[in-house]
Amino acid sequence: MDNFIKSLGDILKYTFTTAGTIAVFLVLLVLDFGFWPSLIISLIIGGFMFFKKEPQKSSKTKVQKLKRLTPEKEAFYRSQGLSKDEMKFFRETMQSAKINILELEQNMRKSTKLAAIERRNNTLRLAKALFKEISQEPHRLHDVDKFLYVHLPSLKDLTAKYIEVDNHEVKHKSTFDVLEESANTIDGMCNLIAEDYVSFKSDDIEDIELEIELAKKTITRDNDTTNEINNEEL
Repeated sequence: MDNFIKSLGDILKYTFTTAGTIAVFLVLLVLDFGFWPSLIISLIIGGFMFFKKEPQKSSKTKVQKLKRLTPEKEAFYRSQGLSKDEMKFFRETMQSAKINILELEQNMRKSTKLAAIERRNNTLRLAKALFKEISQEPHRLHDVDKFLYVHLPSLKDLTAKYIEVDNHEVKHKSTFDVLEESANTIDGMCNLIAEDYVSFKSDDIEDIELEIELAKKTITRDNDTTNEINNEEL
């Protein structure tokens, strides 16, 4: 009994201190699931993630060592009003975002279900386009806090967990239920990425839902430089 109470306490602590599960709860509320259903679903997903997490690995994205800052790029940052410390912070933040986007892209390609969700929302193109927009306006980094620190990393983590569960050789009804709920949550979070893009691009949004759907459908589809961020200089 003591072990059960301890495990339950650990699950509750994990659920309400992990960005991914907090984001799930908030997304479900936004999607009008109701407070208690959202809480229960978040606890189920939190419990699943708690028992499946690997204790030896950190869930945080490993930031690769940044390349040396070129004089041209430093001059650009200075023209944007960034100090030395602000340049370092911006470059590290964007490097982390780049890795999250690339890992999200890999995850989306590993599942037909996730690939369908991604195509419907045009998530990767929007995320990469937003990444490039931020790179050109580093002084607006604070405008994309939710995208950089909540929506993007949470979506990456949720898709990784979805793939992990989907790859189980034996699946029970509860497994399929979790997969379905996770897919719905991922779909909702993809919509938040579109909202992040629209919010950054639009100063005055009269109909955000219309703008989001428009962004999903019309973001450049044939411009490779928009879609690739691997070689983006930071």
